[in-house]
Amino acid sequence: MNAALRTTTTILAVAVAYYATAKVGLVLALVKGQVTPLWLPTGISVAALLMSGRRIWPGIALGALAANISLGAGPVGALMITVGNTLAPLAAWYLLTRFGFRQQLDRLKDALLLVFAGALGAMLISAVTGASALKINGDIPWHEVPAVVSVWWTGDAMGVLVFTPLLLTLPRHWNAAPRRLVEAGGILIVTAVLAAFVTVSESRLLFLVFPMLIWAALRFQHAIAAPCAVIISVAAVMSAASGHFVQDDLLATMIVLQAFNGSVALTGLILSAITSERNEARQAIERACEQLAETVARYQEEGVRKRLGRMVPPA
Repeated sequence: MNAALRTTTTILAVAVAYYATAKVGLVLALVKGQVTPLWLPTGISVAALLMSGRRIWPGIALGALAANISLGAGPVGALMITVGNTLAPLAAWYLLTRFGFRQQLDRLKDALLLVFAGALGAMLISAVTGASALKINGDIPWHEVPAVVSVWWTGDAMGVLVFTPLLLTLPRHWNAAPRRLVEAGGILIVTAVLAAFVTVSESRLLFLVFPMLIWAALRFQHAIAAPCAVIISVAAVMSAASGHFVQDDLLATMIVLQAFNGSVALTGLILSAITSERNEARQAIERACEQLAETVARYQEEGVRKRLGRMVPPA
């Protein structure tokens, strides 16, 4: 497959993935079928740009345009939202690559870049553009614009924080002993059961999911912590759509929901990055010690040979 065909195929795949996940995400929308607390397409878009480069941006635009048209938005509104949906991931890609982001997410620097540049910073573009489009289209009054911007922004940012780490670490080859595979599977199953229970419980037991998330991050880093974060966040959003997390108004509801989702995403992301960094440093120290030991042994061996050579009398 030549480069042009491969690029075209990737663009089409991104467009399909964006449209499909947008339709799934909008099932849980909280603002007139437009805004969801966990916008999957942003996570897919940022990950696709980081893995394949900026040349695949037309796939984001095509998928976003198709999704916005299917919602019944007017031509101006659909175009404005599509522009925001495309520019925000591109801004995230630019900022992350500009500051040396590594897709392995194995440094604290990479985790913080994803949080502040890729999610919170870049996603303001889509939030402001989208809310402006809704206002121009007559879907919301002026007094609702700040709330819609906040909801849109946190939904897009959460999509990046929850789904981008999963997609970036998914392609890695992960080879583990059967015992560790059983342990990883157990963590995922228990996390799913706990998340399904605590997100609908009236006893405020949300904290119970964090020990499993910490276990996953310490033992397996992003390989298991990222899926755990996705499981917990999706369960929380589904719970909110069914009536839980509900406060006095939309903004208050989103603050409670996104505070929980953000805590989950940050715990898994940052703890995994710190653990990976620590493991890499330990391995570097072990390699340096091994090299030092080999060097000392080599010099000792050479010293012994020289002393033996001086002890042997000439023939």
